Amino acid sequence: MAHLVSISGLHVTMFAWGACALVGWLWRRSSRLCRTWPAPAAALCGGLVLATAYAAFSGWGLPAQRTCLMLACVTVLRLLGVRWPWPQVWMLTCAVVVACDPWALLQPGFWLSFVAVAVLFATDAGVATAPPSACVAAPRWRRVLHSAVRQGGGLLREQWLITLALAPLTVFWFGQVSLVGLLANLLAVPLVTLLITPLALMGVAWPLLWQGAVLVLAPCMAGLRWMAALPGATLALPVLPGWLIVAGLLGSALVVLRLPLSWRALGAALLLPAVLWQPERPAPGEFALLVADVGQGNAVLVRTANHALLYDAGPRFGVNTDAGQRVLLPLLQAYQVTLDRVVLSHRDTDHAGGVESVLKAQPQAQLHSSIEAEHALQALRPVQRCEAGQRWQWDGVQFEMVHPQPADYSRRVSSNGLSCVLRIESAQGVAALLAGDIEKAQEVQLVSAQALLQADVLLVPHHGSRTSSSAAFLDAVQPGVALVQSGYRNRYGHPQAGVLQRYAERGIVVHDSPHCGAALWVSRHPMGVSCSRLEHMRYWHHRVP
Repeated sequence: MAHLVSISGLHVTMFAWGACALVGWLWRRSSRLCRTWPAPAAALCGGLVLATAYAAFSGWGLPAQRTCLMLACVTVLRLLGVRWPWPQVWMLTCAVVVACDPWALLQPGFWLSFVAVAVLFATDAGVATAPPSACVAAPRWRRVLHSAVRQGGGLLREQWLITLALAPLTVFWFGQVSLVGLLANLLAVPLVTLLITPLALMGVAWPLLWQGAVLVLAPCMAGLRWMAALPGATLALPVLPGWLIVAGLLGSALVVLRLPLSWRALGAALLLPAVLWQPERPAPGEFALLVADVGQGNAVLVRTANHALLYDAGPRFGVNTDAGQRVLLPLLQAYQVTLDRVVLSHRDTDHAGGVESVLKAQPQAQLHSSIEAEHALQALRPVQRCEAGQRWQWDGVQFEMVHPQPADYSRRVSSNGLSCVLRIESAQGVAALLAGDIEKAQEVQLVSAQALLQADVLLVPHHGSRTSSSAAFLDAVQPGVALVQSGYRNRYGHPQAGVLQRYAERGIVVHDSPHCGAALWVSRHPMGVSCSRLEHMRYWHHRVP
């Protein structure tokens, strides 16, 4: 619906068409003007100028800019008397848009709009139409009905072809395909195009028409909301490799074009791998940590062969947005992960800010935390209290809670001091320690109690604060790799230089979020860390000093 109600290419094109017709009609009223310049040429230029003015008045958004450039290309070709085949016109407009805005190649709207137009052009070529005399002898009401049925069938066919052709691109850009999109477009496109948009535009001259647009829009939105709430309204797919996207685009093109049945069957076969593909999962007995880039906060996705755990859920960014909504849910969708458990180390907002969004989207996930009984999350999901000694096993991987002790809940301990500390060990003995925000007092307590702390990778306590990562604690853990989740140029100065010095003295390799981005660590390669910011660096990305 967003592409219809926004100032999009559809609206600018509609305005240009109406302005062209109006300018042509007015121009033909004057014989002097017609002798000066032909009415069709004046109508084309007038429509282009007025559409450009409308696009500028409406905010000059990128879709409107692209549409004005495309209209300008078509206008110039018509004025020159050039009658190119549609592929040449299409490629020319693409070239002009990219020449004026090279960054358009990175925008979903560019690809979706141009591919949709190409599909309409390609599939409409050669479409058989009924001869004008076919229904001449029929009564008027029957001719009107026949015309309406034919136009409705054409609209259904066009929407079906566009939906199928754009499915691979939709998966690539958004990670999902709407299964009710065809039905939603059949409802929304005619109403918005033929009623709501004209009424909204004419309302500038007669404001009462805006009320008419609202009366049409209200039931339309109600119907769309009902469709969106249907079970299975969208099909979420994992992030696909590039070769599968190319295969899917080729397959959808073969299916929608007017080709022999054998070629269409080949296209359907090319689409199947994209639907059936699944991301790689750890082998039994192994596990993987994906340390999300959530800024100043903690959020770590732990995956085994058939299970998944989320340790913390990142910060809250504002009143209506948080790391769970903006980072973690897309991440879970990209990896096709269903969470079995969420471990919320403690109540601080840089760790718990996004947990509500995650829990609402993952109703099956159990919640383990050290939050107090009066915390608001207790009403959302039953909370099992973290206590040292809790153990469980998934796919040959051992999970153990090493902090806090049951007695710590009755003491006056800060929320940082009550952080749930989780140790994970693979079947081969490779371990990870997720330490939350524990401070030196809790580190001393763990070392004194001779808790099993040794780990190959350590999630640095308290984001590298000077109150944590004591020498005795690091000597007990003996990690080879340390991961710091901290915000770029955060106000706390995390990680502190003195803390990094202690890690360097022990030969521990430290990776932080500003330099590494999202970090992937797998137990079968305990010294290797895959940094998304480094592996996918582009020339326009900021390089952190």
